[in-house]
Amino acid sequence: MNRLDTLWAPWRLAYVTESENATPANPHAAVGEAADPECFICQALFDEENDRTRLVIRRTALTISLLNRFPYNNGHILVAPRCHCGKLPELTEAEKSELMREIEQWTESLTQIMSPDGFNIGLNMGSAAGAGLPGHLHWHIVPRWNSDTNFMPTIAAAKVIPQSLECLWEMLTR
Repeated sequence: MNRLDTLWAPWRLAYVTESENATPANPHAAVGEAADPECFICQALFDEENDRTRLVIRRTALTISLLNRFPYNNGHILVAPRCHCGKLPELTEAEKSELMREIEQWTESLTQIMSPDGFNIGLNMGSAAGAGLPGHLHWHIVPRWNSDTNFMPTIAAAKVIPQSLECLWEMLTR
């Protein structure tokens, strides 16, 4: 008889059970004039009272940073402009500069808090490039450790994330 270990990752349930056309929890959340009410980033921007629920970890004048609800790895952060735009030329120079500063600050914070060995930092622009939210640019910051790969993704088509999003939110918003 084979014994199977149970891997607990409750935040993944929504990802597994939602259909591609599922609507956000509150698709009619108050959003700005240029925002998209179907966009989870825009919803978070105009719902400051629920930062913890929406996993928002910081707001600046031109950006918002939040945890990825379906992380590739522990500590996965999204950094986005406040404006709902899907192409780089739509950003102002000030927005581009502030986005880069936020990415730099988050890599420094994650280095101090989690001691990763490196980072994957990237932007998927457009559906063909893998953007799950093609209308609102957002950069992924994914901490990496020399030992963070194992047989699970290869053999079992599963990834184990060892920390809850709530615990990570607490660490990053202190």
